[in-house]
Amino acid sequence: MSDQQSPDTAVKAKKDTVEKVDNYNKKIPTHQKVFYGFGDFGNGFMFDLGQAYLTKFWIDAAGIGAGAVAGIFAFTKIFDAFMDPIAGSFVDGRKHIGKQGKFRPVMMISAIILGIMTVVTFTMPLGLSTGQKIIYAYAVYMIWGVVYSFTNDPYGSLASVMSRNPEDRSFMATSRQVGSVGAQFIAGVAFIPLMELVGGGMSSKDQMHGYFFASAVFAIMGVLMFAVCYFGTKENVKVHRDQNAKREGFKDYIKVVFTNGPLGALILMTLFTISAMNTNNQMMVFYAQYNLGNIGLQPIINAVMMGCSIVGVFMIPTLTKHFGKKRTAMWSFVVGAVANLVNFFLPTNVVTFIVLVTIGYTALAIPNGITWAMVSDAIDYGEWHTGMRKEGITYAAFNFSRKLAQSLAALVSSGVLAITGYVANAQQSAKTLQGIKAAMTLYPGFCLIMAAIIIGFLYKISDAKFKQIATDLDNGRWEHGVIGDADVK
Repeated sequence: MSDQQSPDTAVKAKKDTVEKVDNYNKKIPTHQKVFYGFGDFGNGFMFDLGQAYLTKFWIDAAGIGAGAVAGIFAFTKIFDAFMDPIAGSFVDGRKHIGKQGKFRPVMMISAIILGIMTVVTFTMPLGLSTGQKIIYAYAVYMIWGVVYSFTNDPYGSLASVMSRNPEDRSFMATSRQVGSVGAQFIAGVAFIPLMELVGGGMSSKDQMHGYFFASAVFAIMGVLMFAVCYFGTKENVKVHRDQNAKREGFKDYIKVVFTNGPLGALILMTLFTISAMNTNNQMMVFYAQYNLGNIGLQPIINAVMMGCSIVGVFMIPTLTKHFGKKRTAMWSFVVGAVANLVNFFLPTNVVTFIVLVTIGYTALAIPNGITWAMVSDAIDYGEWHTGMRKEGITYAAFNFSRKLAQSLAALVSSGVLAITGYVANAQQSAKTLQGIKAAMTLYPGFCLIMAAIIIGFLYKISDAKFKQIATDLDNGRWEHGVIGDADVK
């Protein structure tokens, strides 16, 4: 036989050869990484309004009782948590993917609807009875939550297909965190003045006009920020997607989520980190008013904390480049835990409290930003481990834990006040003051210790291991048989 291949054989061999690519070392343009953060900028404009002002709108302007409002939030948060897997499943099940990619079109269309629903949640039709108002509030906020899941899940998944380069992912995690913090700051400063510009301090009808106007301004800004993200980013990583594959069933999704050890570690860690952050934010006003004796200190303390946390977030690319994502996150948790615990045991003092709470909050903001890059790594690990790439359902499982953590923070904050005998607008007992201080400092300290342990012992993707995972995927691990290790040990 001749040693030379026939032309047909050579062509076939060329087709069967997996194209060698190197997405691990390939970087994407800086502008794409910056524009990715605009998505969370827009996200925050619409999400933060509900978190900060919807309670006041429903109680003061719409006339719904506080107990009913608490029930609305409690039920809809749980409902929202279960909507994330459904949204993730829908995104993952898309078969006909155009040139705009798999995630960006769903994100942009949903963002427009989310903007509309944001305004709808800050409206209340005239002439409704109290019961009808409650039903309306339930309905519109549940719909808002569904649309939010269809906006946020593809947005979060987008980063995993923009780049596999670790520095790029750290940069995108930074830009996303900066966008989120920036939206919180603007919403906290500008929303009430905009509301009062049209209807503040007047009748409930006039207040509703003010809320409608302010929410419309923020919704428009939010949609525009998502448009910047949509037009400024691309899905650069070519991933293996079998167009003829059958739609996976529930068992396959269980496999994707519950066999992904790194994802499980991030979910468990998030229950502690997000509940710590939200408890800190919710208790600050109580601590300033009663423990420090001056509610006017609250915006000052928040400004110092937020400013320092922004500086810390900008340090993420440098820190992760020199120390890696895992080590940076773990030691940030340790620093934050120490600062919070020391703050609990020291006598109450304005200066020491501000210094230590700022250190603790900044040390928490850094790993919270890094977590976004870790989720992208966990998505790649899931494909590497199972052969199924399910960005939407993976991100949805992570987002599920964030919503449970928000509920846990509300339970801790209100529970501490209840069991220690808190009385609104009155001088508090020593027991109540101690309870407020414990929720403000001791609980976050405990949570960050647990987060450090979880990330240190359960999160198994080191930077070296991720490089192997990325290389295997780039070289077609599941296209022509399994290559490399069979699992992450």
